[in-house]
Amino acid sequence: MQVEHTEVNGFQIDEFNVHKLEEGKKQGVCPLCSSDRKAKNQKAQCASYDWQRGLGTCHNCNTSFQLNTYKRKGESEKVYIRPDLEALKSIKPPSSKVVDWFQGRGISEQTLKDLNVSEGPEWMPQTQKSENVIKFNYMIGDQLVNVKYRDGRKNFKLYKGAEKVFYNINSIVGFDYCVIVEGEMDVLALHEAGISNAISVPNGATLNSNNLDYLDNCIDYFEDKEKIIIATDSDEAGQALQAELIRRLGSEICYIATFEDCKDANEYLLKHGKEKLSERISGSKPVPMENVTTFRDIEGEITDFVHNGFKPGFQVGLEHFDSIFSTYTGQFITVTGIPSSGKSDFVDQMVVGYNNNYGWKTAFASPENQPTYLHAHKLMRKIWKGMPTKEDIGGDKWNQIADHCNSNFFHIDMERYTLDSVLRKGAELVKRKGIKCLVIDPFNKVRDLGGSEDVNRYTMEYLAKIEVFAKKYDVLVFIVAHPTKMYKTQEGKIEEPTMYNIKGGGEWYDASYHGILVHRDYDKQTVKAKVLKVKFQNLGENGAESNFKWQPESGCFIPHQEIDISGGKMPWEN
Repeated sequence: MQVEHTEVNGFQIDEFNVHKLEEGKKQGVCPLCSSDRKAKNQKAQCASYDWQRGLGTCHNCNTSFQLNTYKRKGESEKVYIRPDLEALKSIKPPSSKVVDWFQGRGISEQTLKDLNVSEGPEWMPQTQKSENVIKFNYMIGDQLVNVKYRDGRKNFKLYKGAEKVFYNINSIVGFDYCVIVEGEMDVLALHEAGISNAISVPNGATLNSNNLDYLDNCIDYFEDKEKIIIATDSDEAGQALQAELIRRLGSEICYIATFEDCKDANEYLLKHGKEKLSERISGSKPVPMENVTTFRDIEGEITDFVHNGFKPGFQVGLEHFDSIFSTYTGQFITVTGIPSSGKSDFVDQMVVGYNNNYGWKTAFASPENQPTYLHAHKLMRKIWKGMPTKEDIGGDKWNQIADHCNSNFFHIDMERYTLDSVLRKGAELVKRKGIKCLVIDPFNKVRDLGGSEDVNRYTMEYLAKIEVFAKKYDVLVFIVAHPTKMYKTQEGKIEEPTMYNIKGGGEWYDASYHGILVHRDYDKQTVKAKVLKVKFQNLGENGAESNFKWQPESGCFIPHQEIDISGGKMPWEN
């Protein structure tokens, strides 16, 4: 049998046939358990070898093992600090005292060895001194890329400046499924239960689980997975992490494992044993099917509604405006107004507000907001709350805000924008960067190819695609849409447009979840934000409005009674 020695499942082989097995044979001994068996059974053919997948399976000890080691498929665009050579040399078996502690948690010495757990001295910022710590060593191939330190007081830290990746990420190469848990101890627990292809997030879970930079760093490891079992903790933070992983990895391949009366896998191991833990994982349930909902699927939401009523919407953080408008994710907002009214600038302030309040990241498909560096400068000013100067470049505040903008705002730059290409890139940014907002500005520059020539029908199809995207990825989409006609009053002022003035007419009002008008009053030098539509009345007030002045230095809209900049230029006048 001819075996390819360069690549398996898109991963470059580092060392082929690491266990020195009979190459090409489909059956043979297990390198994990044969050495522990009686002499007459040592050579028994208890294992199957799948050389095409690079995976071995033992029918005696009921575990799987990799036939090869692998180099990483791609390199991150960011430069990280790697633990030094001394750190790599320090991966030595832990002391008997540490082994005893782990055994009290149901973890054997062999598991510690299998998963590169060690111990040693390390300075801990929480205690401000060197402590003897447990070291969870994060490997990619044979390279040490990060270390998680844990002291006796349950203080943690990661290696400063190192790349964040999943713990035990090597273990899922060659498998068509994997298990994701919330902590290294849970990985060890699952390993004890015979589940070797389990990985852990590096920094636990928080209620705001939008920033999964380790997922972006490891996204290529999930490309061949047919099934991803998510087994996070049962608390609120664990459930938030679960929801975000499902959103990023895709509900169609995600399964949920729960631990009944226990918080996590390690607690379940201690209380119920290895076999029962294995059964909890194998008994994982698929994420409820899309487009099909049963009562039990949403029973939790129903009971919550009975107890608490409508959930409050997400707010921008603008005084007066928050009292008249809020929103949920998985929806889209149509923003209209006459040219040079400040629509794009107001949308920028909204997404910056959502970022400040909830940590949401935003992608912009903005053909009119060019060149990109000027748009990025606008966003920087809003976060800076002022105008950075030449002297600020390279300073602490500059670097802090530049890093923040780099991690939270993404500009989709294309030679030719189409709706399909923008939504594909938006889906990629959801998975890799975790965006929660997508801005299309303006809609008529992000055209759909091959759509109906009938304006109303085209508009309906266009907005239907956006709605599908928003719901599937739980993203809030902004669509900036210019009115087609403008009319003047008898006094010569331009009338306020409505959503019916957008090309496509009534389809915009009917299909949009929300509508916002941004309108400039030339005489008062103010900008009005008016709610044209809210889908649900608990989220806002139709017809309500809020007035703002524009602050030149920061580029922010300020409730006009709080600041007087009479005579100051509006952003579109510069």
